[in-house]
Amino acid sequence: MFNNTKIIATVGPASNSKENIKTLIESGVDVFRLNFSHGEHEDHLKVINYILEANEEMNTHVGILADLQGPKIRLGIVENDSIELITGSEILITRHKKESTAQELYITYEPLAQDIREGNRILIDDGKVELRVIATNSIDQVRAKVMHGGILSSKKGVNLPDTNISAASLTPKDIRDLEFILTQKIDWIALSFVRSPNDMIHLRGIMTFKNNTITKIIAKIERPEAVENIEAIIREADAIMVARGDLGVEIPVEKVPLVQKDIVAKCIAYAKPVIIATQMMESMIEKTLPMRAEVTDVANAILDGADAIMLSGETAMGKHPPLVVKTMTRIAKEMEEKGNIYSKYHTYSNRKANTFVSDDVCSNACRIADEIDARAITGMTVSGYTAFMLACNRPKADIFIFTNRRENLSLFSLIWGVRTFFYDKFTTTDETMVDVAAILKEKGFVNPGDFIVMTASMPLHESGRTNTIRVKEMPRY
Repeated sequence: MFNNTKIIATVGPASNSKENIKTLIESGVDVFRLNFSHGEHEDHLKVINYILEANEEMNTHVGILADLQGPKIRLGIVENDSIELITGSEILITRHKKESTAQELYITYEPLAQDIREGNRILIDDGKVELRVIATNSIDQVRAKVMHGGILSSKKGVNLPDTNISAASLTPKDIRDLEFILTQKIDWIALSFVRSPNDMIHLRGIMTFKNNTITKIIAKIERPEAVENIEAIIREADAIMVARGDLGVEIPVEKVPLVQKDIVAKCIAYAKPVIIATQMMESMIEKTLPMRAEVTDVANAILDGADAIMLSGETAMGKHPPLVVKTMTRIAKEMEEKGNIYSKYHTYSNRKANTFVSDDVCSNACRIADEIDARAITGMTVSGYTAFMLACNRPKADIFIFTNRRENLSLFSLIWGVRTFFYDKFTTTDETMVDVAAILKEKGFVNPGDFIVMTASMPLHESGRTNTIRVKEMPRY
């Protein structure tokens, strides 16, 4: 019927028209990512409006994710846009803006000389060039030895895996972008280069000050400190993105697979959506077929239980955006039909937690659904909590969430397995459950003889936490 694993597509020059947006939705996109490392606000506004218009015209609820650039460190402008650093040579690094040469590099991170220490590595262009610090004057200059040389061009990314970065996760540019984002119908904000829960607390404080308590925060895991603080970050964030590009440079590349698996498992346990990103089907930027290793990579992310898998350059600047999405959709369908990705029930032992009853009800609803081979599980929610809790148990039955908040319709597009309906007739539990079953039947999601496991809060008018499970068999006539 539809994939449980959600697909995120980055919008760029190859996809930033309304026609292309609609084609990508038809191909299987659940969420569109706007990369604020590129483009002006007016460009992003056009895309936002295209997505909203497409949702209206197609009766869909595709979400929007705004990805902040964060303190991305880059090489400055390079002499003739090409210099060669020779292995074994020494080079001077400065914070003063100037054209980089083979003798002196300008790196855009002002506190570099203060933060870095002798022996620390400086990795440029995804680690293709490696420097090691010999000395720093702790003011404005660093001297380094070229350990692995190579050709460098302008504005290549710089990583400092051994250095405790002092700069805030929110840069002045991020603050300006945030001002714009908070005026738009954006569902999720991705915070780059998160190091600790304090980064999300800071961002959430700004959002609250701006009277925005709706938009959710995604913590991007790209730094070694984030890996070390992962459980605390998961607890504070609304969702997690395993951003394997910078992460694979910041930590030893051989550690990335197990870090990814560990983060996915922890996110499922905490009922927080988790996204796997970067180089998932990168060969399809040019080609019409993915590499076999890429297919396996996507499949493994799905088998691990990721809520969403993300496309970057493939849909932003690639030659075949709809084909990439369709290919990813087929992989997801195959894994979900034949892979062991379901029934990740949780046992909740903390009876003092104010969510204990609702958490246990959701877990057992999923267990019952699996045992009786139910076709659907339904939930009614205002806050969205029920949607997250049902999804984290990964039931085989389809999850349908009914909510009286329109903003939830696109927000839930990121959550594994969840499909949403607007419903505001919440009168009595009995009447609502009859309505819900009728809606699912009308839309062809259930058939005569199918079981539906329904969760709800009783009494309904109090809008309390989920405390009820009811099993309904659809009439056979």
